[in-house]
Amino acid sequence: MDRDRKTTALKSIQGRIWSNGYNSGDLHSQAFEDVPRAFARWQQQGKAICIYSSGSMLAQKLLFAHTEAGDLTPFISSFFDTTIGAKREIESYRRIASELKVPPREIVFVSDVTAELDAAADAGFETLLCVRPGNHSQAANAHAVIQTFDQIP
Repeated sequence: MDRDRKTTALKSIQGRIWSNGYNSGDLHSQAFEDVPRAFARWQQQGKAICIYSSGSMLAQKLLFAHTEAGDLTPFISSFFDTTIGAKREIESYRRIASELKVPPREIVFVSDVTAELDAAADAGFETLLCVRPGNHSQAANAHAVIQTFDQIP
């Protein structure tokens, strides 16, 4: 984990460890204040919210279920992890679009990593680079930049 490896087995173990922490009440996750507001807005607009993370699906569900803003999982329709493929591979995004039964051009992918955005864009997704406090800086690129989910209609 110190090397930030994105291996499925390691992330699965991480999810189980987190499960104990969240279920005991020792862990709570943080969400930027705009996230719950954006999730509610998008749900009201009939938009599907999906999460694609290098963390296991279990870890994702735990993280979103135990935020300081409350349980955000009711807003999320699908979770994807590295079992669908690596986040820097075009084919992973094609698989996601296929599984969602949505044309890639109708999917907006938001990330703070340009290599992931590049792969998603190459698969036909609309992409947004989200620059937040604490993120690693990214090289100049062709992706539209946002600082908050309030900037996403």
